[in-house]
Formats: sequence, structure tokens, C-alpha cells
Amino acid sequence: MNRIQRVFSTVLAASLLFAATAADARMYRYKDENGRTVISNTVPQQASRRGYEILNSQGRVVEVIDPEPTAEELAARAAEEERQRQAELQRQADLALLKRFSHPDEAIRAMERKIQEMRGLTQLKRGNISVLVSQLDEEQGRAANLERAGRDIPESTLQKITRLQNQIRGIEREIAVQNAEIERMREHYLEDIERLEIITGEQATITPDLAPIADGNGTP
Repeated sequence: MNRIQRVFSTVLAASLLFAATAADARMYRYKDENGRTVISNTVPQQASRRGYEILNSQGRVVEVIDPEPTAEELAARAAEEERQRQAELQRQADLALLKRFSHPDEAIRAMERKIQEMRGLTQLKRGNISVLVSQLDEEQGRAANLERAGRDIPESTLQKITRLQNQIRGIEREIAVQNAEIERMREHYLEDIERLEIITGEQATITPDLAPIADGNGTP
């Protein structure tokens, strides 16, 4: 019995070795630099870049290795991936926009409400400027009277004049910044309105207010 087992083990080992050898006895089919078909047990590096086929011991194709992509193909692949990425970003942006507004008219009304709020703040700032200008005129008139009388202008008066002038310029800068913000906000809303018309298929029935934003002096 032991002898039979040893013989069986030997035969099994030989069979496995033969099977492994047969599995390893694969060949490669590829095109050389002249376009001729070559079958070999190795694949040169340059040929592997052009792609090749793996054959088993019976000469059947068991696997196909694609050629390396060209620079043009890589560029086209990258461009397509970027296009898909941008399309997904646009899809997400459209979904977010539709959560805010279901019709272009809703976006127009929201834009005009926001502009009115910001213009109201601007009017308050202009009112503050008017008060400061009146105070400045008063101080400058007092200083002019002293000069005509040949008297020195007190340092406190000069400082107050300078302070009032700086306050006026500061508020004017605030108004300019706010007006620029209104313009940016309006441009953003107009882009949203245009996009809503595309993705909803509905046209706005309200004409947006496109009046120019006045500066700190009330000048458009």
C-alpha cells in the first residue's frame, strides 16, 4: 500500500509539474516596427507599447494587451474627463438653483428686494454725509471769518475740519464699495435668471431693474 501511495504521489507531482510547465509555455504575438506579425516567447519593450496577444500552448489567444495610448489619446481622455466633471458641477449647481427658485420671475423679485435693501442703506449713509457736510461748512465758515479778522484759527477748529473731511471721505468710500457689491450681486442674479430660463424652459415675464447704481454723491 505504501508503495502504491508513493507511486501515486510521484505521478501526481509529475502531472502538476507538467501542467505548470504547459501553463508557462505561453507565447506572444505582436507586430514589429515594420508591421510584420511575430510570435515569440518574449515581447520587446517597443513592441509591448504597440500592444500584443498572449497565446496558450495550443496557440489560442487567452489575453489581449491593448497598446499604450498616444499623447493625443491621453489629451482627449483628459479633456473628456474634465468635460464630465464640469457637467456634473453644472448639474449640482442647477439643482441648488432650483431649490432657491422655481421660475425666473422669483429670482427677479428676490434680486430687486435685495437691491432695494442695499440702496436703503446707501441713502442712510448719504444722509450722514449731508449732516457732516453741514458741520464742515459751519467750521470752515468760522475759520474763514477768523482769517478775515486777522486772527489765528484755533488748532481745535483745524482738527475738527480735518476730522469731518476724513469722515465724509470714509463714508463715500463705504458707499462706493457697497455700490460695487450691488453690481456684482445683480450680475450674479442675472446669470441665475438666464440659467433658470434654460433649465426650466420658462421665460421671465418681469423686466429686471437695470438702472445704474448711483455713487456716493447720488450720481449714476
